[in-house]
Amino acid sequence: MDSVTEFELGYIEELGFVAGPVVSMGFGNVPVLHFAVEEYHPRWGARTSNPVKSVNDRLGGFNSCLFRQITATNKHLKSLSKYGGIMKNSSSSSSSLYRGIAFTLFAILFAGSVSAQSSPPSSPPTDWGPMSINLEEFEYPYPVEYMNFGVYGEDVRIAYMDVAPTGSPNGRTVILHHGGLYYGWYWSKQIKALAQEGYRVVVKDRLGWGKSSKPIIPYSISLWASNTARLMDHLGIEQAAVVGHSIGGQMVTRFAFLYPERTTHLVTVNQVGLTDRRFGRGFQSLTGEVDANPDMEAVYTNLLRWASGNYSAWHPEFLEHMRIRYGQRLSGDWPRLAHVSRLTGHMRAMDTVVNDRQHIQTKTLVLGGAEDYPTFAEEARHAANQFPNGEVFLIPNVGHNPHEEVPDTVNAELIRFLGS
Repeated sequence: MDSVTEFELGYIEELGFVAGPVVSMGFGNVPVLHFAVEEYHPRWGARTSNPVKSVNDRLGGFNSCLFRQITATNKHLKSLSKYGGIMKNSSSSSSSLYRGIAFTLFAILFAGSVSAQSSPPSSPPTDWGPMSINLEEFEYPYPVEYMNFGVYGEDVRIAYMDVAPTGSPNGRTVILHHGGLYYGWYWSKQIKALAQEGYRVVVKDRLGWGKSSKPIIPYSISLWASNTARLMDHLGIEQAAVVGHSIGGQMVTRFAFLYPERTTHLVTVNQVGLTDRRFGRGFQSLTGEVDANPDMEAVYTNLLRWASGNYSAWHPEFLEHMRIRYGQRLSGDWPRLAHVSRLTGHMRAMDTVVNDRQHIQTKTLVLGGAEDYPTFAEEARHAANQFPNGEVFLIPNVGHNPHEEVPDTVNAELIRFLGS
């Protein structure tokens, strides 16, 4: 951890901490708690000039657990910061506080299997090897089928899962869209829950990712949205509810904008691009250059930071995301996937869906983990207000992937909303 300055110690003392040891813990020993005047967010690049807010913004899962346990150990510390979980204006002795810290650290670090599950391993497992960019060796939770078509002179195919209702069929369909660096399989718990409620559930890997083709073409949000309509035609689906996570939220918003008559419900889950962040950033065209031979030690370090920035509480099954991303960089086809990733990432600098909302009459739910990034909750409420028939549902103490972290909560809200 970086050294703590005198200025920063002043803030620590205002929070009820005396000058002394500062606990910093993170996935794989990557620091995630900094009492810094200005801090760089690992995924969004956002900075905050408020050291107190900075602490709260990065207290997730492992660290928030630490502070909650300290609070419980020192029950006489009644005064809590408005940011939650930080002890403030305490009159208790420093020794009592440090005993609480020591007890909690011991419980976390030496609790055997429990501690082993609280963060990813600090280095990549030895059995991790290359993985194909089309995930041929990775098994999805339901059978995968393909839709073949042509686009920009390329023959391509989109992978999808088409899951029939397991409960009494209600005649309705839900189409789930994954996020930028994710895959259709991570919706497995939502697929099961919705199918049990009688829905037909379709989950596609978007073009350029997962098990779908990786053409070198001009990608766009509208292209991805049109591919959903194309898949509906292929499957004989007239109307559907569309759900999208992260950049998938942009895709389903654009779909509802372009195909309102085919959209019964619209749900965004921790959508990226809730505001148009392009102002003042200029524009830089792609050169076609990619990092064809990545430093794998740096890759894993970045994956640890990704895990810390996306999940408030770690579960072992989340490691699959890291295994795939690590293994694909060892694949002989990695340069192609890197090129496609640059194309799809660059697309976000050329389009936004913030101006689509006011035109969409479809019933809309803006859902998300409230701790995604510092301004997410505020932006989510604003976005919901812009939809003529929008509502918001925020889950406290949860990060960017609520459907993985708290699937039961997300499933219940989806079932409630889709049944409305």
